[in-house]
Amino acid sequence: MVRAALAMMLGGSSGISVVAEAADGEEALRVVPGSGADVVLMDIRMPVRDGLSATEELLRTHPDLKIIVLTTFDTDDMVLRALRTGAAGFLLKDTKPARLVEAIRNVAAGQPMLSPSVTAQLIAAVTRDDTGKATHDRALAARAALAELTEREREVAEGVARGLSNAEVAAELFMGVPTVKTHVGRIFAKLGVENRVQVAILVHDAQASG
Repeated sequence: MVRAALAMMLGGSSGISVVAEAADGEEALRVVPGSGADVVLMDIRMPVRDGLSATEELLRTHPDLKIIVLTTFDTDDMVLRALRTGAAGFLLKDTKPARLVEAIRNVAAGQPMLSPSVTAQLIAAVTRDDTGKATHDRALAARAALAELTEREREVAEGVARGLSNAEVAAELFMGVPTVKTHVGRIFAKLGVENRVQVAILVHDAQASG
């Protein structure tokens, strides 16, 4: 029912075509590679094969694919792990249709979805059960990675982690948008990340105590 509703809604949106559907992660691995899909909406909890392992496998073999994780938030404690693998972002399952369409278009255009408030809540929910050592180790690794950035790059990274767009970062730091884009590209390269979500995770980890 959910897939049918999504297909009906998206199929009627200008510029969007539903090229494939899958009932679980295993089927997704079979149908997505040959579908020509640009963006995949991936549920986390599915029978046969869960969305997390399917996301990891698809991005391993098709790194240019954009995957948006769908979550109920309250129960999907694996979402942060999905983002760490390179998923382009996440949306709550009760996202309004217009917002879902906008998100797909943005992600297809190379602008991963990062909701500051939901990201913060998800990170808090997932890291709440970490052991002190796990938190400490991640914090040390993240701080070492961020230490490779210049002071200006660090400021841009912190803006990205707060969910600001390039234009918003530019306005806040009194920089031109092209300059911010250049900084973001260098940040990705230095940190070895693929998207803004992963930058946010690293900044969060670096600020964690433990």
